[in-house]
Formats: sequence, structure tokens, C-alpha cells
Amino acid sequence: MVVRYPLLTEKAVNLIEKENKIVFIVDKASTKQDIRKEVEDQYGVKVGSIKTVVSPKGEKRAFVKLVGKNAAANLATKLNIM
Repeated sequence: MVVRYPLLTEKAVNLIEKENKIVFIVDKASTKQDIRKEVEDQYGVKVGSIKTVVSPKGEKRAFVKLVGKNAAANLATKLNIM
């Protein structure tokens, strides 16, 4: 499993509302192509772009920008984040 869980922080919620992005904690060995495929297949959304960073704790975070107006907010509601 590439995508472990969505991140729920104040900054992550702001990204959902302002930039149509949702943040996931992902497996460290995963590539952007792996993340894109799993998010699109598992959640039924269209991914625009992905940026990844490794946090100081050693977690890999994927900032996934979705295509479509309010797509991230709709997905967050489906995942019971918002």
C-alpha cells in the first residue's frame, strides 16, 4: 500500500480550502507515479500534480493537487477529514 493515510493538520486543511490540494502520508519508497495511480484508483479523482517532501520525523508527505473545482474538499468530506 503506497498511501497510508491523509494528514490532518491546520496547514493541510488550509491547503484543501485554498489550493485544492490534499496531503497524504505515503510509503518512503513510493514514486510520484505510484502515488498518482493509487490516489486516482482508490478515491476516483483526477490528480493534477504531486510534490513530495520528507519531514524531519522521517515521514514522506505527498501534496496532491486535484483537478476540478472543490475536488479536494469533496474528497476530504468523503474521507471524514472536514
